[in-house]
Amino acid sequence: MSADVPASALYPYLAVALTLLATVAGRPAFPRKTRGFRAVMLYFASFFCLLFALPCLILLLFSGRPAEAFRAIGFSPGLAGRGLAVVAASLLPAFLAAVAGSADPLMRAFYPFSRAACAGRSKFALYGTAYIALYYLPWEFVYRGVLFFPILAATNLPTALALQTIISTLHHLGHPRTEIFAALGAGFVFGLVAYWTRSFFYGMLIHAFVGVVTDALICRRLRRSP
Repeated sequence: MSADVPASALYPYLAVALTLLATVAGRPAFPRKTRGFRAVMLYFASFFCLLFALPCLILLLFSGRPAEAFRAIGFSPGLAGRGLAVVAASLLPAFLAAVAGSADPLMRAFYPFSRAACAGRSKFALYGTAYIALYYLPWEFVYRGVLFFPILAATNLPTALALQTIISTLHHLGHPRTEIFAALGAGFVFGLVAYWTRSFFYGMLIHAFVGVVTDALICRRLRRSP
């Protein structure tokens, strides 16, 4: 494991943070039936603080070389040419995945996190922006950054891919069954994207594109429903 990443402080913290998100600070903390917009925004904010802001603070405080520590977990542009090419090549498959997801009754019953996001374009724009910045960024930062790259440095590619995929798939428990299976494949794919580009940002862009477009298509279906 890279000496630039203070794993002795960061990994125990993440164990606590993921436990909190599974109990008192995550989706289980607000009533599922209400789908309140404010509650979902608070959930996104707690997700951002627990899985991005505080881990970044730990890196700054406990790493002797913070800039190198951030690069070591893929928090950098990486190989930008490769990354942008991957994103461009992924747009059509990602859109087709979003179309398929929006057609799944289980997904339509679960997403978007707040039905109020479907009330209008401005509301959805706010929701989508928060979704990307406060949810997808922390998600990829932790799973394809903090967990993937240090494990890769300490072991090998198959092990690093498998471990971050196991944990990120388990994080989907309680989500639709079809999404859990999709998360299994996506964990390996986004891990490989991070490995090939040396950054978690490009996988984040693809992941966020699928999620936001899926929600937009579901909202479109809801507005057209009687």
